[in-house]
Amino acid sequence: MDTGPGAAGAASPAPIPLPRARRAAAGLAAAVALAGFLAPAAQAVPAADAARLAPASGPGSPAKGKVAVHQAATTAQDEQRVRAYWTPERIAALSAPLSKNPHLDRADGARWKGDGAVTTTVGRLFFTDHGEDASCTATLVTSANHSTLATAAHCLNNTDLLGDHDEWQSNLLFVPGFRDGRAPLGRFVVRQAVLNSIWLENDQMDSRTYDAHDQGFAVVGRNERGKTVEEAAGAAQDIAFDAPGNHAAYEFGYPRAASDDAREGLPEYTGRELAYCQGTPREYPGTEEAPEPAGQWGVPCVMGGGASGGPRLSGFSTGTGLGTVVGVDTQSGRMDSTGAVCGDENDARCLRHLVGTQFTAALTKPLFDKAQHLS
Repeated sequence: MDTGPGAAGAASPAPIPLPRARRAAAGLAAAVALAGFLAPAAQAVPAADAARLAPASGPGSPAKGKVAVHQAATTAQDEQRVRAYWTPERIAALSAPLSKNPHLDRADGARWKGDGAVTTTVGRLFFTDHGEDASCTATLVTSANHSTLATAAHCLNNTDLLGDHDEWQSNLLFVPGFRDGRAPLGRFVVRQAVLNSIWLENDQMDSRTYDAHDQGFAVVGRNERGKTVEEAAGAAQDIAFDAPGNHAAYEFGYPRAASDDAREGLPEYTGRELAYCQGTPREYPGTEEAPEPAGQWGVPCVMGGGASGGPRLSGFSTGTGLGTVVGVDTQSGRMDSTGAVCGDENDARCLRHLVGTQFTAALTKPLFDKAQHLS
């Protein structure tokens, strides 16, 4: 279930794989290449710095599990350290090499050439995963604290590639509107990360149990100029729970690879620029070896590693750049035009979809409610 961050900083990034690495041990090397949990050196979060757990409450709360709140960088010194860590050189190292391929804009993957709020509310989320630098995508959503981001849980907390040694990501930094190394709105350090504690038990094997919980929220501090992220962005995307999964949607991300060789190495598939896909989502049931829980939706899309945590926006306006976040992308799956699962990447009828959990009142709202009232 990895859409995740792109490949390691020193390794060549590649597309998101269908299952997580440990689900097929024999294919570990290939899974590593395809998944892209971006990487090279950084401080690991001490084991003692674990989540603070608070029971989820209210109607529709998860039947099990608690809301886990991780204190990532809560002091001015912490924020200064994270900003200092992400030098231009480190960030540049997470951009895949450019190719000479001509631009090819299609519904299943294209550079975002428009303006609007999507260019200020969607950004690149940098972090360190098990000692290696990495990146995902995150989105600013309307919230009480004006500082809450929606993203994938594995962008905030992850195991190693074998499904062991669970750790919270460190050095978490959000750059809205990121483009070719620039931070036009400033840089925002993640202060707290929020997800369901069930995700902390993830072993990369049981997709049916864990994949519904690959969603989370991050609360960021102010930028270098003292502005909240919503003040700097001038907008925030709406968020909804229990929205129909099969309504037309746009998906945005900062992928570091493309599953289509003709688009590999274009700026929008190297982490330098914002990319998107659009279409009518289908629900992905998973494979016989790795069945998925209900509610994994997505559109045909070639965006690879680094697009993890990117928003699935319903009711999106290309004029205003605003829509409603109804889910986040976490993995890839192949389906044909009838929605049947298929596996032949050389069959033109077998379309790669970028899919992820659809937000629900039962699983998502308790996380969001906790996050939006943190500071």
